[in-house]
Amino acid sequence: MNTPVIKVENLCKEYVIGRREKANETFRDLFGSFLASPWRRFRKLSGQVGAEERFWALRDVSFEVNEGDVVGIIGRNGAGKSTLLKILSRITAPTQGRVEIRGRVASLLEVGTGFHPELTGRENIYLNGAILGMSRAEISHKLDEIIAFAELEKFIDTPVKRYSSGMYVRLAFSVAAHLDSDILIVDEVLAVGDSAFQRKCLGSMEIAARRGRTVILVSHNLDILRKLCSQGILLTKGLLDCNAEIGTAIEEYSLSEPTKGSSTISFERQIKDEYFIDRIEILSADGGKLIRVRTWDEVVFRIHFHAPRRVERGSVVLQISTSSGAVLTLCSTEPDSVFPIKFEMGKNCIDCRFPQLMLSAGRYRIGAGLAIPNLEWLYRNMEGGVLVVEERDVFNAGRAPQNSRYLVPMHHHWEMVPQTGRVRKELPPQLDSGRPTVC
Repeated sequence: MNTPVIKVENLCKEYVIGRREKANETFRDLFGSFLASPWRRFRKLSGQVGAEERFWALRDVSFEVNEGDVVGIIGRNGAGKSTLLKILSRITAPTQGRVEIRGRVASLLEVGTGFHPELTGRENIYLNGAILGMSRAEISHKLDEIIAFAELEKFIDTPVKRYSSGMYVRLAFSVAAHLDSDILIVDEVLAVGDSAFQRKCLGSMEIAARRGRTVILVSHNLDILRKLCSQGILLTKGLLDCNAEIGTAIEEYSLSEPTKGSSTISFERQIKDEYFIDRIEILSADGGKLIRVRTWDEVVFRIHFHAPRRVERGSVVLQISTSSGAVLTLCSTEPDSVFPIKFEMGKNCIDCRFPQLMLSAGRYRIGAGLAIPNLEWLYRNMEGGVLVVEERDVFNAGRAPQNSRYLVPMHHHWEMVPQTGRVRKELPPQLDSGRPTVC
């Protein structure tokens, strides 16, 4: 009988929106706040100050995870996935409910968590390892393995403030992966690393699972979750929607999405003084709204976004992926463009044009992001909406390409090549025309 190593009962987490946090106050600040508190209370009761808005990130969530299980947590942005992982990692306390965890926990939730920018990579291995609960002797014993796994031998004695985000996550994951923990918790930080390192990390988690280690993984790449996980937990607006076998959870998640496409994909509105993408308009070549998108259409994706301040060099990213989360293309103004993109303060608009949209008929995810090139994401929502591509018989073959057969219908031709010392086989008259045949 499997032993539960994680037991979550009636878990709730509430946040207060609009409350201003104050830290490191002096005695003078505290005394002034005490004198002003009656006036603030009077203004609040008289309606001069807006009431605080309460937001439930998680509500009444209950589940169990057995020893050796690999669990994928699925849900749209804002569903409560990261909040749940922070509670499981003992970073955040729940508002209500209880969590029982048996065993040592290693978590990798954000790039560079626990790193000091002025310390070298080697020094940060000791620092981060100590935060995760490793002894100095244990870290020294595994130091060479950690450095080799991260592939940072050349830069290990360089201050990490000079590392790229990819180097950060490679080092952070390597430390967490070499901790002899019973439970490994990983958020969507692997999206930062390159594809080769992602494969290495996934292989490491597969080995950990085979050795009886429990893994909790959040990822928007459903193909990876389907391959790696045995159990799936679907969260919808803070509520537990499904707790079942991973295939069932992914199917429930796919069914919860809209089935029809639209000429406008709206994004969730963010705080006024933050960067955010308002919407993506799907347009035809002449600028009209494109209600129906078909294979090989010329399509323009017009991205409307907001910047709270002027940015001399920014980057806009557009991503198209399959309904299961596999990325098909990621277009970026950096380094795709030959000129720097400037964000003006306030409203901005930019077009990404596809002369021919080489996607077969089916449903795809489309999302976008804003970034400072090679430094940080300002805003990212890669599953913003659904792009529906309709049928078109592009090859005049009597049937339209469906994504059950292939995803990308590309221009191509066939041509017989004469073999040396052999007589060329005669082609039918309709094919022996002296030019490539499109099929």
